[in-house]
Amino acid sequence: MLVSFDKVNLSHTTMPIIASHFTRTRIAPTPSGYLHLGNVLSFSITAALAKRYGAKILLRIDDMDRERVQDEYVQDIFETLHYLSIPWDEGPHDVKEFETTYSQLHRMELYRTALQQLRKTGILFACDCSRASILRNNEAGVYTGACVYKQLPLDNAACNWRINTSPAMPFTMHTLHGEEQSKLPAGVDYFVVRKKDGYPAYQLCSVVDDLHFNVDLIVRGEDLRSSTLAQLFLATQLNATPFTSGTFYHHALLMDTGDQKLSKSAGATSIKYLRESGCTPANIFAMTGAMAGISTPVNSWETLGSAALSF
Repeated sequence: MLVSFDKVNLSHTTMPIIASHFTRTRIAPTPSGYLHLGNVLSFSITAALAKRYGAKILLRIDDMDRERVQDEYVQDIFETLHYLSIPWDEGPHDVKEFETTYSQLHRMELYRTALQQLRKTGILFACDCSRASILRNNEAGVYTGACVYKQLPLDNAACNWRINTSPAMPFTMHTLHGEEQSKLPAGVDYFVVRKKDGYPAYQLCSVVDDLHFNVDLIVRGEDLRSSTLAQLFLATQLNATPFTSGTFYHHALLMDTGDQKLSKSAGATSIKYLRESGCTPANIFAMTGAMAGISTPVNSWETLGSAALSF
């Protein structure tokens, strides 16, 4: 049974650091481009961990970035998963079911509830900084808190809602290998929880969704470790113990030429391109394994995921 955000038991007992069983993990692509070999690696690792720990796999498509979401990218998610026989147990089975039942737009009330809960704590502040002004203040484009003490009204339609992350707070992150002590890295301070267009931002949606669907094993690429820490900070402010007691696994990334991570703009590594070029599923898994530096034969999500986890 799926758990609604506003019905989460906040007295939830902290789970053991290394569990022998998990309830649910998720595959959570964003339909802002065609899926690529890096997604294949991440999905295969997620499926392998789900099989190892007896967890169900939820397909959760993150479509809150309305400016970048396109129908063809949503369709590509289903086509890729079906073509590669990557399994999932819960969530939409096709585009129609996604749009009518599982889109994040259907969970707007949950996000609003979380935003209001944060607002009541006094930890939010309004920010009217543009990207250009942020760059003027910091050449790396890192927001340094220019509006923290301006006391701009949160109801100003021209403002983002940001969360005041100072002073720095240490976190305990539960992983499959034990506890890690961390804190928010530079560049994640004062992150946005509601955008100027009124839509909730990624970090908030992700936390609320994982609470709503009772996800207790979260698999991500190493590039999203800073997002995990931001979300742990956010969950702490929401008193959302089921999230902070969850277990996180961050896997290594596939790298393109020049030591750059693969992106959805890299057409030659998109599954759509490879599929239309005549590559079989076994070919695609073998390519992914080779790029990951795996020397053993790989021809399915099972062999790819198991081999990647042995590194």
